[in-house]
Amino acid sequence: MSALVEAEHLAKTFVRRQRGGLRQGLRRGLRPVRAEHRAVDDVSFEIAEGEFVGYLGPNGAGKSTTIKMLTGILVPSSGRVQVAGLDPSRQRVELARRVGVVFGQRTQLWWDLPLRDSYELLRHVYRVPAADAASQLDRFVDLLDLGAFLDTPVRQLSLGQRMRGDLAAAFLHRPSLVYLDEPTIGLDVVAKAAVRRFLAAENAEQGTTIVLTSHDLADVERLCRRALVIDHGRLVHDGALADLVARLGSGRTLVVTTVDPVPPIELPGTEVVRTDGPKQWLRFDGNPAAVIAAVAAAVDVVDLTIEEPSVEQVIARLFAR
Repeated sequence: MSALVEAEHLAKTFVRRQRGGLRQGLRRGLRPVRAEHRAVDDVSFEIAEGEFVGYLGPNGAGKSTTIKMLTGILVPSSGRVQVAGLDPSRQRVELARRVGVVFGQRTQLWWDLPLRDSYELLRHVYRVPAADAASQLDRFVDLLDLGAFLDTPVRQLSLGQRMRGDLAAAFLHRPSLVYLDEPTIGLDVVAKAAVRRFLAAENAEQGTTIVLTSHDLADVERLCRRALVIDHGRLVHDGALADLVARLGSGRTLVVTTVDPVPPIELPGTEVVRTDGPKQWLRFDGNPAAVIAAVAAAVDVVDLTIEEPSVEQVIARLFAR
């Protein structure tokens, strides 16, 4: 597959001026001090057509700064970036017709207009033929259940309805690539499920390349096959999500249910992390069969279950390192 996004040694430095230091002379005063903050530091990666990639990291890690450089909003301090064969900062208008963007706390819809009218305006902005836009909108009405509020002004929509409306707007012009920055932030369980179903369908059926940044790691687990992890501006992991779990996913948990409540089960190589009546949670590394055999020999067991570490736990371990 050809690379749709190419970033080579990408870096972005912000300069801040702060008051500080005494200036000697006829007048005493505070001299501004120049301070640099390197938000993105020597980041390189490629994203192929049709991929669904999670871009992860804690607050302030450099995720949003990277996305803004990929869309042309920010110009890199150094390095090279190319998206769909275009330089984002120099060919922003042309690139805008090839990509879609959803920022969870912002909207591209017109606040006082019905949702349907926003789509009509966007159709003209992106120069989408009327028949093509109508076909897309019909599909989105089914996938995102938009029919009930298409004629409602955007300002009257709930957060979940507005987010579904924003997703439809981002995909209306059939972009090759869509950036999603916290698309499920603040949504309830039902709205999140609808958003995830829609994104999975667009990626699988339409072949749209999607880059997702999210603090909700359930989104990443359900949607992404590959993860880019950034911390303090540097890329610390690039690969399959399963590989990350395999590398840092030690520490399984054995959930033991006994006939009657018993004292914490103390066995070599295990640690009781929680108890609840006849249930105990034992964290362990090593051979599960050996641990299960030791537990079965020590207590009367009703049920045994092994829990794998969640992606959230794995990412936390990565950042801790």
